[in-house]
Amino acid sequence: MSSLLNESDLLHENTVVWLENPEHLDYVRQALDKTARRRGKPRYARDGRMVGYTELDEHAEADPDSGLQLRRVFFLLPHDRDTDPDGVYNQGAPGEAIDPRTVAPRRVGAKTPRSQGGLDMAATARTA
Repeated sequence: MSSLLNESDLLHENTVVWLENPEHLDYVRQALDKTARRRGKPRYARDGRMVGYTELDEHAEADPDSGLQLRRVFFLLPHDRDTDPDGVYNQGAPGEAIDPRTVAPRRVGAKTPRSQGGLDMAATARTA
């Protein structure tokens, strides 16, 4: 199960850069952000914190209308499990959450029992 992104969105990813060790995180949220550059740490304008991002290869073309690149950003919000283990995501995870151990360039990443906080993945798929 992907997490709201398609691999076609990630064709020009070259590198995943982690700002925090992903081995210590059950899940991260992922989103595509518009950025001015292909490489380097992008701006971050959400609550919470950025924990990683992707860099693009030299063949990635900017959007013709905006001149911006689409890059994947990995982040966590203040109410996520890593900082609030007894909170709303004690079990389960947000829709855009994936297991960071399944992330690689050009691969969306996947939900796993660890990222879902012990939820039965088969039962989750039946109710979705």
